[in-house]
Amino acid sequence: MMMSHRHALLTVALVFSFGWLFVVPVFAEDVAVRVKLIQGEVPTDPLSADWNKAPSTEFPMSPQVHWQQRIGSVTVKSIKVRCLHNNKQIAFMLEYADPTQDPADAAALEFMVGEKKAHFAHGQPMAQVQGGPVNIWYWRNNTGAADMSAMGFGTLKKQAQQDIQAKGIWKDEKTKIKFKERKLSLRKDPKGELVKDPKTGDPVVDEETKVVEQEVTGVWRVVFTRTLTTTDKEDAQFQPGTFPNIAFAVWDGHKSDTGDLKESGSQKAVTSWWYFNAEPPADYSIYLYGLVAVVLAAGVEFVIIRKVQKGSPT
Repeated sequence: MMMSHRHALLTVALVFSFGWLFVVPVFAEDVAVRVKLIQGEVPTDPLSADWNKAPSTEFPMSPQVHWQQRIGSVTVKSIKVRCLHNNKQIAFMLEYADPTQDPADAAALEFMVGEKKAHFAHGQPMAQVQGGPVNIWYWRNNTGAADMSAMGFGTLKKQAQQDIQAKGIWKDEKTKIKFKERKLSLRKDPKGELVKDPKTGDPVVDEETKVVEQEVTGVWRVVFTRTLTTTDKEDAQFQPGTFPNIAFAVWDGHKSDTGDLKESGSQKAVTSWWYFNAEPPADYSIYLYGLVAVVLAAGVEFVIIRKVQKGSPT
């Protein structure tokens, strides 16, 4: 059964408790990454000039809330995505602000496998969606790329057949990010007791938002590449002209004073499912049909003219 909007809002409020802050980037959201078709090889270098040919799409990121081990805030507030393909290979470039380069910095792409709808949380069965297999392309600064699969919490594994490649470059450059700071709190009366909706009996949730601009030093650019299709049943397969789902995750691997990683495992920045669309090759069939029609018309006209010249009835 689908969770109602008010129950979803209440759940979020209770999960994060009173006065918790959320951040939502300020930009016009597209729902799909546009994957431009190019000639030649797809770029594997994050600094390649070929990436200027690819339109950029930006998506909001937020703390992962589905696992029990969660965090309240994350370093990466949004992620820019560019993508190119040559009808054989596909390349995604993720770009996001991260103030420091750390060995445990990591990023990932996630795709559904097959026709079964899966939750973006590793395909975990949820109240609003069935479980299903997912294919995860993972990259970590100190270990490189890994082609992985999952079918729910605790099932993540590295595939026997590794089909992806990835390369990341961090640059010390200043950039500004703008986001909405969102505060949810449970309303209380003068006596300090929770105010409840008279119709539903649910606690009333108040929301406050303000726009914050922050200067960040350091940007990661990570490129993932793979063929559009593979022989591995655990892989997602891509067909130009379709709209497969895609999700993103990022970990800030900076260590705290205690030596613990700031983000690791389920403690990460994530997006929900979005879409991407690989531009299909141009369809020249309409021109072929037109040419055939012209040739046939010319042939008929030629026959008629020949008959007229010979004095034969038409």
